[in-house]
Amino acid sequence: MLEHGGNLHEAVQRYGRPLSQWLDLSTGINPQPYPSPILDQLVWHRLPETSSELVAAACAYYGAPDMLAVAGTQAAIQALPQLRRQQAADKLSRVVVAAPAYAEHAHRWQQAGHAVREIDYPHLAQAIDTCDVMVVCNPNNPTGAGVAPGVLLDWAARLAARGGWLVVDEAFGDTLPLQSVAAHAEMAGLIVLRSVGKFFGLAGLRLGFVAANRILLDDLRDWLGPWAVSGPAQEIGLTALRDSAWQQATRERLLVDGSRLRQLLASCGIVSGGSALYQWWPQANAGAWHDYMAQQGIWVRLFTRGAGGIRLGLPPHETGWQRLERALHGWSASAGTAS
Repeated sequence: MLEHGGNLHEAVQRYGRPLSQWLDLSTGINPQPYPSPILDQLVWHRLPETSSELVAAACAYYGAPDMLAVAGTQAAIQALPQLRRQQAADKLSRVVVAAPAYAEHAHRWQQAGHAVREIDYPHLAQAIDTCDVMVVCNPNNPTGAGVAPGVLLDWAARLAARGGWLVVDEAFGDTLPLQSVAAHAEMAGLIVLRSVGKFFGLAGLRLGFVAANRILLDDLRDWLGPWAVSGPAQEIGLTALRDSAWQQATRERLLVDGSRLRQLLASCGIVSGGSALYQWWPQANAGAWHDYMAQQGIWVRLFTRGAGGIRLGLPPHETGWQRLERALHGWSASAGTAS
């Protein structure tokens, strides 16, 4: 099983610190979630038929011509490799996954039997003519790297010309709406994934959307089966997607907080990249850095591949910001003493 952020119970067991005493910065989820409305009891009682109102609200918010609601984009990430194999009469595809990235993408395509190569962002253009499927997180999780929309659309057209797919995961794209290609998702071969969990801070809701052409959406719906998204998730998602005032205020706050986090890290000698919701940097002694922060009761995301790296999410309140700042300066001081 792959390791992901948000695994706070592991921290509790490993370090013996009660759950209430941790500052969890291990995910890139908005730490101030959308306030969920009180739900009518019928939402819990009825089978969850997909709401046309929800789809319309999602299309309006994401700017897509058509969408399919799914139980979190993870559901689509798991289904698409299987659907690809089914549509190709069990023929396996050559898949390129931009790296480093959300590990589930490469894992699920490999699990379905496809031939997967992980290629770093600067070299993706060189790989576009040697694959059948390309998967790009835009902006990337964890590094924040991005690919311009015009480039992505060119890649999608080239792949589609030979029956290929370009899968663009825009899970962290809500603060960068001009970078989205969701508006073009009706073109053949382009599949765009959007998440309600990150920007709206509702990861436990398990709600996401897929934008693509109608034929592919119908095939994906058939693959996922009936009642794929719970009634409560649909009802809360509909309210959140329609709340433009909350969205605007939240987008502005996250951009400010993301800049604050980057500047705080810079003040401690850390040059980072990322998005409004997280920062990431390569760290040669990443394991020791991760352990030091855990000893301070701060749980961060450790990446062990290559030279190693660290991802930090946003603190939820001013007390959290101050606690993080003290820990960062403490590490800087201890590292300086050690040298």
